[in-house]
Amino acid sequence: MRVSSLLASASSLLLATLAVAEGPLMCGHCKALAPHYEEAATSLKEKGIKIAKVNCVDEPDLCQAHGVQGYPTLKVFRNGEPTDYSGPRKADGIISYMVKQSLPAVSLVTAANIEEFKGADKIVAIAYFSSPSDAPAAEFQATAEKHRDDYLFGQTTDADAIKAAGVSPPTIVIYRAFDDPVSVYPYPVVSATVEEIENWIKELSIPVIAEVNAENYMIYAQSGKPLAYLFLDPTSETKDEYIERVRSVALEQKDKINFVWIDAVKFGDHAKALNLPESSWPSFVIQDLEKQLKYPLDQNTEVTTTVVKDWVKSFITGALQPTLKSQPIPETQDDVVYNLVGKEFDQVVFQDDKDVFVEFYASWCGHCKRLKPTWDSLGEHYAAVKDRLIIAKIDAPENDLPPSVPFRVAGFPTLKFKPAGTKQWIDYDGDRSLESLIAFVDEHAGNSLKAPAKNESAPSQSHVEFHDQTHDEL
Repeated sequence: MRVSSLLASASSLLLATLAVAEGPLMCGHCKALAPHYEEAATSLKEKGIKIAKVNCVDEPDLCQAHGVQGYPTLKVFRNGEPTDYSGPRKADGIISYMVKQSLPAVSLVTAANIEEFKGADKIVAIAYFSSPSDAPAAEFQATAEKHRDDYLFGQTTDADAIKAAGVSPPTIVIYRAFDDPVSVYPYPVVSATVEEIENWIKELSIPVIAEVNAENYMIYAQSGKPLAYLFLDPTSETKDEYIERVRSVALEQKDKINFVWIDAVKFGDHAKALNLPESSWPSFVIQDLEKQLKYPLDQNTEVTTTVVKDWVKSFITGALQPTLKSQPIPETQDDVVYNLVGKEFDQVVFQDDKDVFVEFYASWCGHCKRLKPTWDSLGEHYAAVKDRLIIAKIDAPENDLPPSVPFRVAGFPTLKFKPAGTKQWIDYDGDRSLESLIAFVDEHAGNSLKAPAKNESAPSQSHVEFHDQTHDEL
């Protein structure tokens, strides 16, 4: 049977990876996935879940029909209908994800299978009811439909199962493979809403302190809480000792901050991105994920329970100031485009009498490189009015934005305009032609952009006077 026919006729559940599956063209990500995919296939075969792979060199039309733009692309086929696979890419994660997909959103739990079901995943939610119509059965079902990819849900009215669990219906119980293994819904359950149930499960799904990696990072990123990292050398004999030093603080503050430990050897670049410049472990840092601000503990300071507790308390109360990464302030500004850095961002950008148009770029970004000559031309176009309008650029990965900035940059290049007399930002989302950029500036500028008469001279941008010439030291 052709692969396309297999996918279309899958009667129940099938996971397919569409990739350059073999040979010299096989991509690095495909190679990394391959052993995990094979291990998962062996385990899932016993559960009646099929795993397939498609070589996009041999099946280009099929891959194109399924919108494959990068390798590997994973798709879940249920009764021949594809959906994107959004689970982990390690064997145990693939197995867990596909087992959830094979089950109804809420599985029937009985006395015969309850013990096995409670340990079937890291997070298992079981609702105990006297009758299927008991409140909040409908809300529990809706929660399960919404989060079937995230957690395992079961429901029972079996008197023996309820007795074995030692609970009084109606109630909902979470069984975890970490920390406290059993948690009973702590509020009046009959009035529980979908939002309340999902928030409760979400809170319990994050350990007090566990290792963070590429597989589980999004759990923390989507939690809405700051993230405290303990960077450790995983081969160190003192690793567990330092984790225990932080655990008590993590337990005390888990409602406000998530705590993790991370492999400092493997993720050394991430440590530098969090403003930990030295390869000195252990090290501790808190990151405000929403504002992308970093609060690293001095790496010369011993990581003790007391030190971490005081650091976290200062962060929570707002007493800590973030450490901002910045390139050096340029000695001169001779180009038509102002070379902006983090240390002087506020002083340059938030001058009330100036319009400012900023390109947030990355040195490695191809789109940014293509924009550069146009952006330079934009600076040249307005060179005569640079006392009123600053055309600027900033290497965003090398310069942290200060807390005063109400946004964070997620892609490059990002273009934002701040009119004179305001602290508001206007996103530029038009095409990147010089004509369109000029039209945008002319439309939104707070100042007159009429060039001075020829016998007048505009001050050089390198001599623009700032209202506040002081600079924060990092």
